[in-house]
Amino acid sequence: MSPILYYGVPSGCSFGSIVALEWSGLPYRLARVEMPEMIHTDAYRTINPVGETPALLTESGDALVESMAILNHIGANAVASGIAYRQGTREFDELNRMLAFLNTTFFNSFASLWHVLEHEVDEATKAALTEYGRGRVVRAHEELERMLGDKPWLLGEHRTLADAYFVGIARWTKYHEVVDRRDYPNLQRLYDKLQADPAVVFAHAIEQQQPARSSGGFLGEVALDEAVRYKRAA
Repeated sequence: MSPILYYGVPSGCSFGSIVALEWSGLPYRLARVEMPEMIHTDAYRTINPVGETPALLTESGDALVESMAILNHIGANAVASGIAYRQGTREFDELNRMLAFLNTTFFNSFASLWHVLEHEVDEATKAALTEYGRGRVVRAHEELERMLGDKPWLLGEHRTLADAYFVGIARWTKYHEVVDRRDYPNLQRLYDKLQADPAVVFAHAIEQQQPARSSGGFLGEVALDEAVRYKRAA
């Protein structure tokens, strides 16, 4: 069985996993998960009881959740593609460090802003959470700008899983107007380059349900109810 990635829309961080799968060249399928409605269904809870995306149903029918785990699973099977490295190498450690930063600092800097957007809060709470989120997003951008420097990709001369994960999260600034990416020219340069990448163009088209041309091993989409049938019994 080819793996099935459950991706969340709109604008889920699972976007990065779609890009990574395209870059990997591995065969895979996609299952669309409308948020928040479908993540609370019994069908999706059988895949991820936490009710979050992304999730990956592996070739053996095991459900794997959390972006870092999914990206490392993809990378372990796609070392030859150049987007990941063999565990135990210095390059693997550097990639894991960057993925951890993107997950714990860059991703999480938006948390309070998403709370304001998705929940009803009074004006004082909204102002406090927005200001707190603004400070965290600014600091995360400043640090990542410094880490990238003048390198063509986050880890140097070659694109990796880190760049795929970055592009799915970086677009969140359009929902939360707390920073202008143009103030961070290195990040803007990387973001613009990624937007022109065929895998990123494909992932946008998939999310928007427009005609999408894969440059990887995409085998088609399956409905959520159909996709869960492939899960191996615990």
